[in-house]
Amino acid sequence: MEETIYKIGFWSALVAFVAAFGFDVAQILQLIGIVSYPWDEILIYGFSLFIATPFMLALLALHYVTPDDKKFWSHAAVLFAVLYSTYVTLNYVVQLTAVIPYAAPNPVLVQTPHSLFWTVDALGYIALGLATLFAVPVFAKHGLQKWLRWFFLANFLVTPLIALVYFYPNFSTALLLLGLPWIVTATGSMLLLALFFSVYVRRNRGGTPTTFIAWQTSI
Repeated sequence: MEETIYKIGFWSALVAFVAAFGFDVAQILQLIGIVSYPWDEILIYGFSLFIATPFMLALLALHYVTPDDKKFWSHAAVLFAVLYSTYVTLNYVVQLTAVIPYAAPNPVLVQTPHSLFWTVDALGYIALGLATLFAVPVFAKHGLQKWLRWFFLANFLVTPLIALVYFYPNFSTALLLLGLPWIVTATGSMLLLALFFSVYVRRNRGGTPTTFIAWQTSI
């Protein structure tokens, strides 16, 4: 069962990484004017939708393979990941199905600066930052896990900038650029998390399973 959990963790983190990379590309193309409405929002919301649940599942897998003395931290990370997934899934499904397809959607549903769903989206990103913060103590301070610690922590440290982008009274494209470090911290975190799980899967393929403690201390 443990090997299955690692495989689920790997594939979930990998899907989240691919979706995050797709979001990054779509966001940049929107900012430089290559992609415009409605395809910019379809791509941004679509890729974002495929980050949330896979990332939540990856953290759930992490929780199930975390030693008992660190399970508080992994459990807290999962709880915030659930909040993140709930907030943003609600928002992106609404935007993709009840807003973008219609010429005159209900104004309450449209995500514009300081609207209801703008705030919902902000809460999602804040929850994501807190999820990565609480996951930091799970990882060791050496090898690949050291990089995971730094990227997860960096992603949390970007969260105040994300909050500023969302909640500052006067939104602008220049203000949006403050959130660009998220492209590196979040995408990098998901890639490293996939690599974290993949090491275990590769080492146990066709051989004697490695115990978690032996495997964890080796990376």
